[in-house]
Amino acid sequence: MAGAKTEMMERSKVSADLTQGNLWKQIFLFSLPLMLSNVLQVLFNMSDIAVVGRFAGSVALGAVGSTTTLVSLFTGVLIGMGCGVNVLVARHFGAKQARDLEETVHTALVVCLVAGILILTSGIVFARPLLRLLNTKAELIDGAALYLRVYFCGMPALAIYNFGNAIFSAIGDTRKPLYFLSAAGVLNVFLNLFFVIVCRMDVAGVALASVLSQYLSAVLILAALLRCKNEVYGLRLAAIRISRHKLGTLLSLSIPAAFQYAIFQIANSFIQVGVNTFDAVMVEGNSAAANADGLVYDVMAAFYTAGSSFIGQNFGARKKDRIMKSYLISLAYSFGFGAVLGLSLVAFGKQFLAIFTTEAAVAQAGMYRLTIMGFSYAVSAFMDASIAASRGLGKSLVPTVIVILGSCVFRVVWVYTVFAYFGTITSLYLLYVFSWSITALAETIYFLHSYRRQVRNFA
Repeated sequence: MAGAKTEMMERSKVSADLTQGNLWKQIFLFSLPLMLSNVLQVLFNMSDIAVVGRFAGSVALGAVGSTTTLVSLFTGVLIGMGCGVNVLVARHFGAKQARDLEETVHTALVVCLVAGILILTSGIVFARPLLRLLNTKAELIDGAALYLRVYFCGMPALAIYNFGNAIFSAIGDTRKPLYFLSAAGVLNVFLNLFFVIVCRMDVAGVALASVLSQYLSAVLILAALLRCKNEVYGLRLAAIRISRHKLGTLLSLSIPAAFQYAIFQIANSFIQVGVNTFDAVMVEGNSAAANADGLVYDVMAAFYTAGSSFIGQNFGARKKDRIMKSYLISLAYSFGFGAVLGLSLVAFGKQFLAIFTTEAAVAQAGMYRLTIMGFSYAVSAFMDASIAASRGLGKSLVPTVIVILGSCVFRVVWVYTVFAYFGTITSLYLLYVFSWSITALAETIYFLHSYRRQVRNFA
């Protein structure tokens, strides 16, 4: 049996080896499907808002929009869980540790599914109390609660998709998740139009379309893993169980990452409180301009996500030079794309904002945000690439603590000190680049320290 697993490992490694070859080319090609997946996800989410806003009215649009923070909060937790799975699978795959990899995959499936079910339950039970906590307007809360309760029924499916996506990315296959997400996204758009226009389901229709598309992506990615049963990373129904040893390691990587995503959303809610102190035009302009964030962040994220996978495999293979090169190359790509996209938004901001508003005053307000953020996006690469690199080395707790202090606590303090003193929208938007810079410095120092300690005994 051990010999069979070793043979399987060798065959897998040949087909998805991140431990040799030209890193500049490999990381770029590896990142492209990730980038397309991320951008497609943002565009499909925009389609949800566009359909409900155009065909169901402003109240339905407001109800869906008021759930954004909570949806991002809980989906972020599942994304964080996937980060932990990705790191551990990549490490064992690079080290050719077949038994460890098999136990990790099957333990992770159970853990992620349980997390999805817990979030589903919490969302249904606490939807209305959480919306009240966020001061959701009375005329919107019924629709918002309905949307959340339906939408959260898809959380187990989202958990499974993130689990499968993490595994395929860790072993070097980023194309399959892209195909599955594309199929689910097309279904989502079609069902949005069908449920809202034909069935007149407005808020519930948009939520139901999301749920069904999430289950499609989950079924497709599970089926793909089951078809890979002859590969060491494939799923075998008889092997699905929790390994106590792997459970501890998996949770030590996943929980800090999940907590980080959750804290980010909580901190961002304080920024929204600051935005809400201005008039309606400024609030609307901020909302329109904020649509750029997801596009830019997710393009940049593809590269440092790739960096984490490359670092994980090369750490397992004990190739220290490729670990550092993977970090620097993923950082360079992320910074470069962030700078180009950011400056493009500064140059063509009016055209971008015209997609979301026809009011000149709102567009002008949106340009305040786009101008400052356009010059700031690239700075976040130093923070996020360093966090991803540390996770690739198996270090998750300290980077999470650093990012909570630097990019979360710092933001809250800024809102109640610097912004409270100046009271301008510029002073509010500048907190992003300052918080990223401080956090990036600390995260970079920690990664370099961890790298030196981790590779000290490498041959």
